[in-house]
Amino acid sequence: MRLYSQIVFPRLLDWSMSSESMQVYRQELLAGVTGNVLEIGFGTGLNMPYYPHTVSHLTVVDPNPGMKPIARRRTEDSTIPVEFQLLSGESLPMPDGVYDSVVSTWTLCSIPDIEQALAEIHRVLKPGGRFFFIEHGLSDEAKIQTWQHRLTPIQKVVADGCHLNRSMAKLIGQFFDQLEVDQFYARGLPKVVGYFYKGIAVKSS
Repeated sequence: MRLYSQIVFPRLLDWSMSSESMQVYRQELLAGVTGNVLEIGFGTGLNMPYYPHTVSHLTVVDPNPGMKPIARRRTEDSTIPVEFQLLSGESLPMPDGVYDSVVSTWTLCSIPDIEQALAEIHRVLKPGGRFFFIEHGLSDEAKIQTWQHRLTPIQKVVADGCHLNRSMAKLIGQFFDQLEVDQFYARGLPKVVGYFYKGIAVKSS
């Protein structure tokens, strides 16, 4: 499994998440990111071209060492200072309240203890700091939910821990009182994998 997870999967992920529609979602989400930024689940660095000039410093974390060689090509082309750390979002060594923005794109689906990761995201944000996210998860249609529950055990194997059936708005709302989220089916994707949650959560001042 290590060969698949660290060699095959990073390349498969990079290819599957590079579509034009995904690029549009990234650009829309990241347009408002500012200041000192942390990205959880950096993967192969597909967000790098869409970070605006309002970002002063970017710290990125990912637990999969196979992602870094691909991501390096994108970080080297950036004018934003980037610090890469091989870490899980569930256990961050950063002190409390140091980031203006935290970013997560199609990552929360794969973190084993998502609630611990969200608690860490909330902790490292400054008061008034913002959590920018786009994730896929549990549909609002009962028939699609049934298939998402059935297929999640298979999805976890082929997509390195990815869950299809997490209710992202509900989970994030446990940690953030101020939450704006759009829920929709992504263009060009099967409903079972394409129900998206896109939004911003704000840490109370």
